[in-house]
Order: sequence, then structure tokens, then C-alpha cells
Amino acid sequence: MAHGTRTLRVAERVRVELSTLLSRSVRDPAVAGIAITVVRMTPDLQIARVYYTVAEGSDHRDVARGLRRARPYLRRAVGERLQLRRAPDLQFLRDNSAEKQDRIARIFDTLERERAAAAAETDDGEKNDAS
Repeated sequence: MAHGTRTLRVAERVRVELSTLLSRSVRDPAVAGIAITVVRMTPDLQIARVYYTVAEGSDHRDVARGLRRARPYLRRAVGERLQLRRAPDLQFLRDNSAEKQDRIARIFDTLERERAAAAAETDDGEKNDAS
């Protein structure tokens, strides 16, 4: 399992370095409002799948375009900073998990309101029957 732990360690270091580079070095305003959530590396450390979230109000297409433009610089900088034999190819993927969590929370809220309304109707019906 030592190979797996190295993969996880490198993935975390890539995440930290990319976050730092995006906040300090990349001047493109399209990528200013993103956060790197997780990086998943292939076992041979050749490909890094970088998942990111976009700030509220940002255009997803502009962010993706900005990341495509910055990819060569980011790859070169990550390779230099981590001193890897070969810099991993960076694949940027939008992380939809926060949006999914919000949607699930809204569904639960709706169900709870419906349950409370049904319980209130049942209570009102019992009160009227008792009168």
C-alpha cells in the first residue's frame, strides 16, 4: 500500500501548490474565484485530475477557458516545485458536489415542510372531530 500513500501525498501537494499558484501567480481574472477541492492522481503519477469549485456568480465557461490558458504554466510550475521526474498532465474538472448537497438539502427541507403541514392538518382534523 506504500504506492497508494505516495499517490495520496503527491496529490495533496499538487492541490496545495495549485491553490497557491492560482491565488498568487495567475493574473487571469477568470480563475480568481475558484477553489481547488481535491486532486486525484493516477497510480503512475502521470495525470492529475484537479476538481475545482466556482464562486457564486462566476461563469463556468470563462473559468474553464482561463484554466485551459493557464494549464501549461501551472504544469511547469508544479513540476518544478515538487521536483517530480515528469510533471503530471493537469485535467481540470468542475466539482459539482456542493451543488448536489444544496439540492439534497432543499429536497429535505421541502419534505420536512410537507410533513409538518400534514401533521398540522391531522391535528386540526382531530380537534374538529372532538368538538
